[in-house]
Amino acid sequence: MSSRELERVEVMGRVGSGDLKLSDAAVMLELSYRQTKRLWRRYRQVGSQGLKHGNAGRPSNRSKALKLRRRVLNLIRKKYSGSEEERFGPTLAAEHLGEEDGIVLDHETLRLWMLEEGLWSRQRKRKKHCQRRERKSHFGELVQLDGSFHDWLEGRGPRGCLMDMVDDATSRIEARLGKEETIWAAVAVLRAWIRKYGVPRALYTDWKNVYKRKMTPAEQLRGEVPVTQFGRMCQKLGIRIIAARSPQAKGRVERNHGIHQDRMIKKLRRKGIAGYEGANEFLEKEYLPQHNRRFARAAAKPEDYHRRKPTARELRQIFRLETERRISNDWVIRHEGRDLQLQATGQRRYGPTQSKALVCEWENGAREVYYRGERIAFSDLKEPIRKTSQLLPPAARAIVVRRPKKDHPWRQGWQKMRPWSSNPAIAAPLVGIRTSASP
Repeated sequence: MSSRELERVEVMGRVGSGDLKLSDAAVMLELSYRQTKRLWRRYRQVGSQGLKHGNAGRPSNRSKALKLRRRVLNLIRKKYSGSEEERFGPTLAAEHLGEEDGIVLDHETLRLWMLEEGLWSRQRKRKKHCQRRERKSHFGELVQLDGSFHDWLEGRGPRGCLMDMVDDATSRIEARLGKEETIWAAVAVLRAWIRKYGVPRALYTDWKNVYKRKMTPAEQLRGEVPVTQFGRMCQKLGIRIIAARSPQAKGRVERNHGIHQDRMIKKLRRKGIAGYEGANEFLEKEYLPQHNRRFARAAAKPEDYHRRKPTARELRQIFRLETERRISNDWVIRHEGRDLQLQATGQRRYGPTQSKALVCEWENGAREVYYRGERIAFSDLKEPIRKTSQLLPPAARAIVVRRPKKDHPWRQGWQKMRPWSSNPAIAAPLVGIRTSASP
């Protein structure tokens, strides 16, 4: 079953236990109420298998032939393509295909084909209308995440970044202070949120490489969707990441930064805190509970949209860095400038060479290597000692021309350069042969 179908099974299970109403389940699954009633009926009659799609793995009965699609796209490239001012839109191109080429095709089908091939893009000529976004109605439906760089310790300690999470429906917050806005900083505050409330449905973040990144040219050619390490962790948790286009889009967390830069700094000053560890302990025990009691509000609807809290073992398998590395012929993989030698245990046999192994790293520095889902023992290879040339002072770097002495072997004849030339009995016949052979 797909992750979407598993999510439906989980939500239907909560409906069966009485934790959710059927109308709330429809909102969580983003389905109509009637469709949710159908799923609920199938779930009661068949169980979880009833929620599995019956056409899974089968080609669509209404799909167009691949040969027709290639022919249509070739005609568009030749006759109806060009610059943004010259190219035909899907509707006009569909009309000309029917009139001139005798190919009747719906303009929406042609629109999808042209978008996939990059032959057309949506154009917005009118100015975009912006309006204030209303709060979400349920706790855990959307959580905003952002980092704020500031001199939080006012010179008593290093500058830092406050990782702040704010629930969109209730303004409830969770925060951690660290050095930078890194993957592990985002993981720390998200782990704290999950430990208290559960897994939220969506995160509203910046367009930063920690959360989301743009496609590279190679990924565009392969049609791959770029996923960051933090994005992969959120995918495993079922969290959707929404990237904001401007700071105003996630104004709730941005306004909270201003509150913290006023109230939190003064409270840290009174406590005399001068380090990250002490600041986080103060946040957890005093500041966050006080802030939530004062500023948090009740959600518009009482249902909690958080998913269940994963176990510690599940979180360990999720919150880790995963990198694929190619296995060389001598069972060595190269990772972060180090050579890792894979080791066989007992009758363990590895797969073919040039396959890939998965290197997993945790925040505490622990590292494991997996091949086809199984853990493989490894050892670090020592780097070879490389000789480094010692730099001489400028006076010693002058070019010295060395000339051989007069009695140097290079200046002697060939007879004196041979070891047998000292024996006259051997050297005389050879000298005669050499002399007679000479012209």
